[in-house]
Amino acid sequence: MENHQKIILITGAGQGIGLEIARLLAIKGHHIILNDIEKSLTDDGVKKLMKVAKGMVMGISGDAGDPVTILEMMQLVEKQFGRLDIAIANAGITLYGDFWAYEFDDFMEVMRVNMAGTFFLAQAAAQLMKKQQSGGSLLFTSSVTAHQAHKNLAAYAMSKAGIEMLAKNLVIELSEYRINVNTIAPGATLTNRTSMDKDYESTWSSITPMGRPAYEKDIAEAAVFLVSDEARHITGQNLIIDGGWTSISPSPY
Repeated sequence: MENHQKIILITGAGQGIGLEIARLLAIKGHHIILNDIEKSLTDDGVKKLMKVAKGMVMGISGDAGDPVTILEMMQLVEKQFGRLDIAIANAGITLYGDFWAYEFDDFMEVMRVNMAGTFFLAQAAAQLMKKQQSGGSLLFTSSVTAHQAHKNLAAYAMSKAGIEMLAKNLVIELSEYRINVNTIAPGATLTNRTSMDKDYESTWSSITPMGRPAYEKDIAEAAVFLVSDEARHITGQNLIIDGGWTSISPSPY
């Protein structure tokens, strides 16, 4: 366990990578505030964490791209704990679509959730951390699509590249308050969603240098490190976790 129990807010954490990050941090004894847009996933995620948690676990459902939800999350944190040590902006959406026919509403929704949600969660969390005068950590979930083009993902990739640039910019704003900010960029990862594609694992195993797609724990372990005390002097960085795929970038199509 680290120096003290930390208060950690994680969005988009009802399942998949977000839930695995929450699980690993809960096992370490930290207090977790888990958010997901779907109440059923939030409630289920809290139940799963309670089985392994050594600290407190709380859930708050709502759209992490909505300023009202962000405000509610901050109010809950302040009321229950009086401080926030770590905020992980993991919530995001993927809306596939051909560039030539991509709809304006779809584009704006991707930007609202992925970029605006990350930006304003970071703003709210950093304001609380600044007031505390005890430092903190911010972590954003990007994607390998911010580094290598994928078919039908132009808008999504654009949003993820923006998140990485946000982390770099926030070094200027946040370092004097001892708040570090980084991003992780997962590659192909086996989750509940991707496992529904019967060819997903075999396809990505054949084109990933390490011979398989990532497991949720591969991504979560990297995230846990970047918000740990051991990574306090790492800021403005992006960590790609893809088994080497971006080094050669063979297409899955």
